[in-house]
Amino acid sequence: MSQRVGLGYDIHRLAAGRRLVLGGVAIEHPTGLVGHSDGDVLLHAVMDAVLGAANLGDLGSHFPSDDPRFAGADSTELLRQIGSKIREAGYAVVSIDATVIAEAPRLGAHVAAMRRTVAIGLGIAPETVSVKAKTNDGVGEIGAGDAIAALAVALATK
Repeated sequence: MSQRVGLGYDIHRLAAGRRLVLGGVAIEHPTGLVGHSDGDVLLHAVMDAVLGAANLGDLGSHFPSDDPRFAGADSTELLRQIGSKIREAGYAVVSIDATVIAEAPRLGAHVAAMRRTVAIGLGIAPETVSVKAKTNDGVGEIGAGDAIAALAVALATK
């Protein structure tokens, strides 16, 4: 049995008129993430991490941002598809560790739901998924409240 690690990252700008979805959870906020899909930076980072661990490319190679089929796509559905692709390739996700970087909103009350969404999408236990939230201490576009980013690491076995 071999173990592999993958790293994922995503960032999107915030804009009025968009719904804020992080980790598959709709969060009340005056702005939302701009993206071809729902802009869920947390799930996008998780998917890139899982794909990297299995050496299956990146999110854009599976769901191109110029493909109209994925316009407004629900990232929880994309996560389920990635979970299936990973299993078909003979991999099992062992654990996920992810961090959302945002000045606002506060995410603590949503972390448990985010963990469950990731776990369900990948077919793993919620206790194997860690989601944390950090601010950027006022630095850069994230610190100014103009964007949200996420990082994720995945451990998988073949």
